[in-house]
Amino acid sequence: MKNYILAIESSCDDSSIAIIDKDSFKCIFHQKISQEKEHSLYGGVVPELAARLHTKALTNILKECQVFFDKLCAIAVTNEPGLSVSLIGGISMAKILALSLHLPLIAVNHLKGHIYSLFLENKLKFDMGILLVSGGHTMNLKIDEKGFIHILSKTLDDSFGESFDKVAKMMNLGYPGGAIIESLAQKASKKDIHFSVPLLHSKGLDYSFSGLKNAVRLELLKYEQIDENLKSEIAFGFEECAISHILNKLEKIFAEHKFKSFGVVGGASANLKLRQKLMLLCEKYNCELLLAPLKYCSDNALMIARAACDSYEKKEFVRIEDDILSPKSKHFDRI
Repeated sequence: MKNYILAIESSCDDSSIAIIDKDSFKCIFHQKISQEKEHSLYGGVVPELAARLHTKALTNILKECQVFFDKLCAIAVTNEPGLSVSLIGGISMAKILALSLHLPLIAVNHLKGHIYSLFLENKLKFDMGILLVSGGHTMNLKIDEKGFIHILSKTLDDSFGESFDKVAKMMNLGYPGGAIIESLAQKASKKDIHFSVPLLHSKGLDYSFSGLKNAVRLELLKYEQIDENLKSEIAFGFEECAISHILNKLEKIFAEHKFKSFGVVGGASANLKLRQKLMLLCEKYNCELLLAPLKYCSDNALMIARAACDSYEKKEFVRIEDDILSPKSKHFDRI
């Protein structure tokens, strides 16, 4: 019986392929090869390097999937948003597979994929709120009862995850910065360094992290030498402020929308302090908090495969000859 969907994810610097049973949502195969070590030398993702590494990594992973080819019913691939040079590697492989195996092709929006990371083994819930926090995006969403996605707020500049990366780079801590800053902040003892929460008194719901990033830079300039203890104090102050900024806007959104359930997705949703604060917020508003498994918070092909299951049921296929590459998200209006 042909009921498996093979999905490819290559939107940034993670090469991943997954195979899922479209009927039971059972994960048949999943593998991801990270490029963090290679990009850490440059303090961030280098697009051209990412593209070259995808070519090798995706090919190696695909070799392990060949035993499942006779059970495939569709090929899915991330086509938006992301780095164009990274996306094209996955799209090219997906089109070749779909053509050679005579299978339908499904294009999946990467951001929708993150939403599906909450429902890897279950049916999607409608009428809920979503906080998406990653290295490239920060936004609050509402999915209504008909599955339409409404953007309630977003960042005006840097994303939540990007600000962690940039602060880590300022202190020469390495890349990616999220886990490094979080770990360093836990070692702070005095906790005397504080930063002003951005847009604290603004009635608007959008985020801004560029001012906070600059405040950290100015704080670092005060010292001739910066030891590990000082780095920990600055990391704590920054993380505390960044999360407070997220929660300050969410308080306003929760008061207005009365969510029954609320999910947090994206690579930066792995931050444990953010999860703890969101848990308290949801308890305050009698709202169910939905969390993706930690290993599926960052970019992965399983979430793309899960999204493709619903697209397959709706017969939302694309033609192999179509140009589906879209570095900027164009189709993010409905699940």
